[in-house]
Amino acid sequence: MPPRSIPISEFELRRNPPLADAALNDLFAASWSSYRPRRFGPVLERSLVYIAAFSGERLAGFVNVAWDGGIHGFVLDTTVHPDYRRRGIALALLEDAARAAGDHRVEWLHVDFVPELEALYRRAGYRPTEAGLLAIKVGAA
Repeated sequence: MPPRSIPISEFELRRNPPLADAALNDLFAASWSSYRPRRFGPVLERSLVYIAAFSGERLAGFVNVAWDGGIHGFVLDTTVHPDYRRRGIALALLEDAARAAGDHRVEWLHVDFVPELEALYRRAGYRPTEAGLLAIKVGAA
């Protein structure tokens, strides 16, 4: 799908824009205290859609939608740079992610979040469900 731009006040949402690892790593490092840099190409190539929020040419926010190839999508990595928080960017990213997923015939959009973000996800229309989570040690046999 080609990149698509959606203006939101002084910010612009773009679907599937070209994003350098450095820009994403800078965004996540500023946002997450325990973040370690990584390569994003393999992740973005497999995404159903990803959406970036820009202030001019500066990356201000990001969300990724992964999917199972069918009717389930998974919201990952919702992030807004600390300099741009409390301006509605995260909600705009989540709302556009839901629209984009619907455009691809996704019927269920799943997300995991920490308790302090519950109000944000409720405003975006998510409701609590029972779920399971297994932490896997990378490289463990």
